[in-house]
Amino acid sequence: MNKTIANKAADNIRVLTVAMVEKSRSGHPGGAMGGADYINILYSEFLDFDPNDMANPLRDRFFLDPGHMSPMLYSMLAMVGTYSLEDLKNFRQWQSITPGHPELDVKRGVENTSGPLGQGHAMAVGAAIAERLLVARFGDFLEHKTYAFVSDGGVQE
Repeated sequence: MNKTIANKAADNIRVLTVAMVEKSRSGHPGGAMGGADYINILYSEFLDFDPNDMANPLRDRFFLDPGHMSPMLYSMLAMVGTYSLEDLKNFRQWQSITPGHPELDVKRGVENTSGPLGQGHAMAVGAAIAERLLVARFGDFLEHKTYAFVSDGGVQE
């Protein structure tokens, strides 16, 4: 990927993240802003998925352990088209489809984040083990990758 384009995409993630947290008056944007480069490169160069079929069982999975970084994930998913800017404006609002620390919305690209610390990476480990067991039993056509962003707080738990 062109470095200038990658930097602009990550900057867009940072701006969306700050706007979401500021509008909601809840949360903290630091980690999400810091992870913008990581998630941009992950989604643009490594993750195998189809934005039109996020629930495809053969897709790669991404688990976000620190749930407070969910604005970063929502921003990235908005850039691939599974959330709208209106959805982002409603971050952490009552009955919003963009809650803080989202638990599961596979059709929109959310595998899991942690509410309780450590839940996100524990689920990622379980998903990776399940993938290996499925491949061993049914064949290589089920092979996919599991990625996780793990925080120090999650590891401490």
